[in-house]
Amino acid sequence: DPGRKTEVVLLACGSFNPITNMHLRLFELAKDYFHETGKYKVIKGIISPVGDAYQKKGLISANHRVTMAKLATKNSDWVEVDDWESSQSEWLETLKVLRYHNQKLLSPDATNSVEDAVPLTKLGRKRKQEPNRHEPVKKKNHSPDIKSVPQVKLLCGSDMLESFGIPNLWKLEDITEIVEKHGLVCISRAGNNAQKFIYESDILWRHKNNIHLVEEWITNDISSTKIRRALRRGQSIRYLVPDVVRTYIEKNNLYSPESEDRNAGVVLAPLQKLASDSKN
Repeated sequence: DPGRKTEVVLLACGSFNPITNMHLRLFELAKDYFHETGKYKVIKGIISPVGDAYQKKGLISANHRVTMAKLATKNSDWVEVDDWESSQSEWLETLKVLRYHNQKLLSPDATNSVEDAVPLTKLGRKRKQEPNRHEPVKKKNHSPDIKSVPQVKLLCGSDMLESFGIPNLWKLEDITEIVEKHGLVCISRAGNNAQKFIYESDILWRHKNNIHLVEEWITNDISSTKIRRALRRGQSIRYLVPDVVRTYIEKNNLYSPESEDRNAGVVLAPLQKLASDSKN
C-alpha cells in the first residue's frame, strides 16, 4: 500500500561537548528529508550523549553534557535527550545503544523487554505465511497509513561516516549490523565526499539503500571543538549554541584550558577495547 508510511526514530550518538546549533540542525534536516520522500514519518529524535568512560580528550562530565542537551531541546516537541548511555559505567558500542532504543520501542516497559519482543516476531512470521487470514485483523488494529514497528536510524554528520574508516575504531560486524538492520542517515555538506566514501567501502556499498545521504545546502560549520576553543580564549559563542546553553556554560565556567587537558594521553575507550579483544 503506497499510502503507508514507515515510522522513523532518529538517534544521534556523540559527545555533545557542548551541544551546538549544528547538532540541533541535523535533526531538522533529516526530518525534512524523510518527509519529502513521502514514505516516512519521523516520530521522534533522541540525543544520546556518550558516557565519561569514552575518555576522549577534553570531554567534560556527562552530567553537564546531558543537562545542556536537555536545556537545548526543552522547547522541541519531538527531540528528546536520553541519558541511559551516559549513565553506564563502561563505554558502550554505538550498536548496543541502537539495539537498546530499538528494544525500548518494541516493549516500552523495558523491565521484561526481551520476553515481550518474542511474540511480535512470531506474529509477523505467521502473518507472512497466511496473509488472507490475518489481513482483516491487521486493518482493524493499526492505523491504516503507518507500518507497525518504527525503525531506529542512526543520525550522523559526515565525520561519523568517515570515522568508519579509522582502523580499530569500529568493529566491522558492528558497522554491518548498523547499516543492515537499522540504517544510517548522514547529513553531508553539499559536494562532500560521503558518496565517494560509501563507494570505497564494500560493506557500505552493499547496504547503500539503507544509508540516507542528506545534502546540507545551508552549510553549518559549527563544531564543539571550535566552540571550546572560543571559550578558552574568552570569545563569544552567542548564536552558535542555544542561549540557554551559553548561559549554563558561563554560570558553571565549564570550558577552560584545564578541562581541555582532561584525558590527555589516554587511549580512546573503543581503541583500548579492540586492542584487548585482539590480544585474547
